[in-house]
Amino acid sequence: MTNKKIDLGIMLNGPGSHMHAWKSDEVPSDASTNFNFQLDIARKAEQAGFSFVFVADGLYINEKSIPHFLDRHEPLTFLAALAPITTQIGLVGTISTSYSEPFTVARQLSTIDKLSNGRAGWNVVTSPLAGSADNYSKGDHPEHDIRYDIAEEHIQVVQGLWDSYEDDAFMFDVETGEYVDKSKMHTLDYNGQFFQVKGPLNASRSEQGQPVIFQAGASPKGQAYAAKYADAVFTLGESLDIAKRNYDSIKDQAQAFGRNPEHIKVYPILAPIIGKDKDEVEARFNEIKSLATIEEALDYLGRYYDHHDFSQYELDAPFPELGEVGKNSFRATTDAIAERAKSQNLTLRQVALEETVRRSPFTGTYNEVAELMIEWFEQGAADGFIFGPHVYGEIYDEFLNKVLPILEEKGYYTQSYDGDTLRDHLGIPFKENRYSHSKITNR
Repeated sequence: MTNKKIDLGIMLNGPGSHMHAWKSDEVPSDASTNFNFQLDIARKAEQAGFSFVFVADGLYINEKSIPHFLDRHEPLTFLAALAPITTQIGLVGTISTSYSEPFTVARQLSTIDKLSNGRAGWNVVTSPLAGSADNYSKGDHPEHDIRYDIAEEHIQVVQGLWDSYEDDAFMFDVETGEYVDKSKMHTLDYNGQFFQVKGPLNASRSEQGQPVIFQAGASPKGQAYAAKYADAVFTLGESLDIAKRNYDSIKDQAQAFGRNPEHIKVYPILAPIIGKDKDEVEARFNEIKSLATIEEALDYLGRYYDHHDFSQYELDAPFPELGEVGKNSFRATTDAIAERAKSQNLTLRQVALEETVRRSPFTGTYNEVAELMIEWFEQGAADGFIFGPHVYGEIYDEFLNKVLPILEEKGYYTQSYDGDTLRDHLGIPFKENRYSHSKITNR
């Protein structure tokens, strides 16, 4: 038995992570906006002890976008609706630093944190798709590394605003007429290259101090940003070796920034295909593959390259040399695709179909998947996993009812919660107020 526990989050991604999950007879075709369907997923996750639900987002669509991305809920509004009808599970939403104002973001997330009694989290993204610029009035889409420079200032402002009041600032003393101790109210006065924000924020702190910061950047710049600011990081999980390299890189960089590596959690993506035996597993894999045509697979692949048109290339020729295409979009993903295609001599057809439904390492029987999760955990490749099945249906229910009990029996999982806040669930400390801390150290 072990004292360490595998942590789990779950993606609320409409019908599933596959581009045509909506076609499956296991989910409602309108799952991306079917609130009751997604609430059922969240409630099952909460009953099973998942630490958080995660809602992804994007700011640009066109006719070739993933179908269930064409009509989906805005994350923070959706999470605000979930806050009073869930009790323990964390609520994590995506917001772009490239196309949002820090003061507004700070207010929105602070409100969800208060509504949920300290269960909010922010997945910080820089928005990879250049088309996003066409939906805002901020000029051209920033270059990849500049987006992270913007993101660095953005999070400094937001976290500074979240400390506008010390934890015990509000007194509500009717007898003295003192609503707040104004000596514990602080103005930020931030003046940077991209943002100038005075403050203070009109919001007090929550039970966990500040919302938890999540990040998913896989490029060197993205990983450095995560190591400096994030409390939790989503990583790619193509193999144990890749996952371990990402894990070690993030932890080592966090330590170099003077942080405790134990206080930054790493979650590879877990998109399992499971079954009672190998035949059922293979049948399910083939069923998921059949949901998309090759034309649809090319559109899906194109999204990583800012909706590049792959129909212009020969399908069964080697994967094309694309030069700088994709470098200002999903850079880490496109670099990984190019490297894999070259090393394995893959054709465009093979790459497109593989990207549409990748055969995850976590493809196998219930026991095989449970054992592999334990191996990644013990080998230092994961503190937990972000669960995002290709289709929400039987695989989700079987993961809860077949795989989790194996992990529990072996002492690697528990369906009970430690504490009440998201920070409690993740095993990371309360976020101290910078002004309270400075007073303590100056005494």
